[in-house]
Amino acid sequence: MYEPGEPERVWGFQREPLPDYAPPKPRLRLHVVLFLATVATTVIAGAMQQGVNPFTNPGALYKGIPFSFTLLLILGTHEMGHYLVSRRHNLNVTLPYFIPAPPFPFIVGTLGAFIRIRSPIQDKRALLDVGCAGPLTGVVVAIPVILVGLKLSTVKIIPGGGGEGLALGEPLLFQILSWVVLGPLTPDQNVILHPVAFAGWIGLLVTALNLIPVGQLDGGHVAYALFPSRHRLISMICLSFLVASGLLFWPGWLFWALLLYLLGLKHPPPAYDWVPLDRRRKILGLITFLVFILTFTPAPFKVG
Repeated sequence: MYEPGEPERVWGFQREPLPDYAPPKPRLRLHVVLFLATVATTVIAGAMQQGVNPFTNPGALYKGIPFSFTLLLILGTHEMGHYLVSRRHNLNVTLPYFIPAPPFPFIVGTLGAFIRIRSPIQDKRALLDVGCAGPLTGVVVAIPVILVGLKLSTVKIIPGGGGEGLALGEPLLFQILSWVVLGPLTPDQNVILHPVAFAGWIGLLVTALNLIPVGQLDGGHVAYALFPSRHRLISMICLSFLVASGLLFWPGWLFWALLLYLLGLKHPPPAYDWVPLDRRRKILGLITFLVFILTFTPAPFKVG
């Protein structure tokens, strides 16, 4: 951390300060409008998950509030993690932009949220801090949310060990939390998730998607900070893994792989690329990749 306008000495070298970036006047109205629109679409989505028809029974839309509140809490915490750490590193960063989506076909009512960093990132330390902050803070909120949601969920016995319809894949972290709350389940027991638990599950999926070590995703930032010379190779390997997962488990990974390829696999170097990571940040980066392993599932959605 250093004050703008003053040089900083790192490892015996002096680096000149980056030019001051005068942040543009924040467009608070746009942020507020997008957030309120996302509140509306996620409330409607949550109500529809409970069997409410928003056109014939608008008075029952309140049933979507638990899902909406929980999901936006996780997404908002994720983005504010990025925002606060970016500000700590004196980066010119916007407030979160929430993205509303039609409740049908987007069953969760949102495409997530993002922030924009308008100034160059100083070094790999700042890059890793910013990349880790969102997913780690988001998953810290998602864990207690899932514990509460599973406590509110219902376990039903379905003869034959399954049923028709859409089933959710379980990442390792979700399986662990489910075992803590519900104990071991028999093959003929199915968990009907409470909206709060479903929002927590979505939070884990969002964390995993962001932590894929490709390009300029959060995971790509962490991968570049830890292994700058191998970043493109890591991106190619992970992209190939997504394609294989799309062919074997869930076709949605094919779309995700194509999108990441079109967005680009390269990562621009920070302004002072020679500044090394300290031991604490290396450990933090490895913990972040462990979170990716715990939150990723090859088949997020299954049709029974």
